[in-house]
Amino acid sequence: MNKLLLLFFTIYGVGLVHAQDQYITRQGEVTFFSYTSVENIQATNNQVASILYPSSNKIGVQILMRAFTFEKSLMYEHFNESYIESDLYPKATFQGVIVDFDPTQEGTQTRIIKGDFKLRGITKPVEFKAMIVKSDNIYSISGALDVSIKDYEIKVPPILSPNIAKNVQVSFKFQYAPNDNQK
Repeated sequence: MNKLLLLFFTIYGVGLVHAQDQYITRQGEVTFFSYTSVENIQATNNQVASILYPSSNKIGVQILMRAFTFEKSLMYEHFNESYIESDLYPKATFQGVIVDFDPTQEGTQTRIIKGDFKLRGITKPVEFKAMIVKSDNIYSISGALDVSIKDYEIKVPPILSPNIAKNVQVSFKFQYAPNDNQK
């Protein structure tokens, strides 16, 4: 699994840095929330893989779309079959950099992360604020961003449009540990 994860991030441009400079998580959390007056839709994915290179400020994320869990099974079915089309687009990815990040600073830093978010085969530049905490050689990164369903060509039938927000809030929490299993 570690070699597969490293291969993914190499292919997607995060690049390899020194072995001691890789921090990974395989159980990051991504949640999205769609609020409308008709219905709220929320889903959580606790199987998100991410890699952090503190010395170069680079970060990469891979989200398997079918790993999101919903309150109702019908929401899961519609999300994967109609909106995201998970058979065609099984994952979303992010690759970017943390602006003005000081990897040596213990404690909390609030920084901007800039990069490219790819969903449904469409890549868009994004920028969002994140809180980064370093303690005992562990990094925790959390934050949120708004994703426009129009930007990623997510088609909602007119009859269901009151049920789906035009902008979906995506929140994330990752806890990174040094990657001790690399070769």
